[in-house]
Amino acid sequence: MIKQDPEHVPVIVGIGQINDRPDEPGDGLDPIGLMVEALHRADADAGGGLMQDCDSLSVVTQLAWPQLNPVDGPVAERLGIAPAHRMQTAMPNGDSPILLLHEAANRIGRGEARICAITGGEALRTAGQLAALKTRAGGEKPNALRDATHRVRKGYAQSYGLVVPTDVYPLYENAGRAAYGQSLAEGQAESGAIWSLMSEVAAESDGAWIRKPVSAEDVITPSESNRPIAFPYTKLQVANSSVNQGAGFIVTSLAEARRRGIAEARMVWVGHGAAAHESGNFLARDRYDASPSLATSIERTMELNGLAADDLAHVELYSCFPCVPKMARRVLGWPIERPSTVFGGLTFGGGPIGNYMSHAVVAMVGKLRGTREKGLLFANGGYATHNHTILLSGAPTGAVFPQDFDYQAEADAHRGAVPRLDEDYTGPATIESYTVHYGRDGLPRSGVVVARTPTGARTLASVPAEEDETIGFLTDGRHEPVGTTGTVAREGEDLAIWRRG
Repeated sequence: MIKQDPEHVPVIVGIGQINDRPDEPGDGLDPIGLMVEALHRADADAGGGLMQDCDSLSVVTQLAWPQLNPVDGPVAERLGIAPAHRMQTAMPNGDSPILLLHEAANRIGRGEARICAITGGEALRTAGQLAALKTRAGGEKPNALRDATHRVRKGYAQSYGLVVPTDVYPLYENAGRAAYGQSLAEGQAESGAIWSLMSEVAAESDGAWIRKPVSAEDVITPSESNRPIAFPYTKLQVANSSVNQGAGFIVTSLAEARRRGIAEARMVWVGHGAAAHESGNFLARDRYDASPSLATSIERTMELNGLAADDLAHVELYSCFPCVPKMARRVLGWPIERPSTVFGGLTFGGGPIGNYMSHAVVAMVGKLRGTREKGLLFANGGYATHNHTILLSGAPTGAVFPQDFDYQAEADAHRGAVPRLDEDYTGPATIESYTVHYGRDGLPRSGVVVARTPTGARTLASVPAEEDETIGFLTDGRHEPVGTTGTVAREGEDLAIWRRG
């Protein structure tokens, strides 16, 4: 191992998180309050006095209270600090905390900072409760996530109902299941097994939102309390964004930690990491059964650290929807019998939009302190778009900072050709993937098919809710819809319609 100057070795020394469950919506903390409280707790966890000398503050942007953005100013003001370096992520992507951790480690490695704080918080539960008190014409129920102004988009995909992540990730689920050679029952059983283990972890996790174990069967079975969302996902298979949660952590140099008398058993070391992304346009992906950037991020991180899956004591495989940890565990070689989370996942631990991985960092540090064990953090953001993986360890890793974590060129080299998008196509086509979107009453609202034309172009087609036979074919599991043929038809200026056969 290369001898390093401890002034340039990053270690995590303080962790903190908060759940806020007010009896009355008006009594809830806003996202700034959650962030500040999380960092107060992280400071106390580190022994106190670090935040007053913090020279770098990084914040995961939040969407519950957009009027408070940019939030890095108010956070610093409420903390009573004036760090020389302040930043906020442009979007609340799920990889943001790991990106900010990696950048903090690099700043320490370059000697640009001694004490770096990273935090984030969301109060969508309170925002949703307050919105629900308002009356809307027609009695429509407000949705704080869909109503966020910067999430409202219009275009080709959105006209077919592909608007927010819950609409889009099922495309990866259904394509993946077909590629793995699984029946619908087998694919759902895998989801249930992974999610049930997550619920067990959450039940034992400080700071988790839902602390009650759920069986694999209950995870995947639609019921009054577990309504279908977008096929094949039920409510218990999607991220739970209706939470008030904040988390933060403090990264400092090994030398600074020693000067402050922090015991090495309380420190967690940062290893190598890697990041890569897909196109921001989810219709411009080469495939939906795998992600070259996800694979590159995980594989390169393991190679850089010289590790195999058996060397890891713990992992956090991002879990906004089952398709993501399914892809990740296949790349990593992580067995289904072992938990894929240290915090509880985005359903049970809680899904505070872009800040979930801060809670995962908090949980992972708690697991690794005082050990020589290693833990892998894999984060995903956007619409299966952004991927960032990093290693943490209870003992020195030997990783040298700063390090270049951008492996985009490698991911691009492994990507297949992206099919041309044909928005006006009519004629025969083959199903590449699909989903069915449901209303709050549990009934289908509409289906959408992603299809490939005989020339290889990609196009979309709708399945109206009243097309019972086609909806049944897509959802009953008797046949695998992916790879079957049909026809894209148009009637006037309306959306293209998928016709079976």
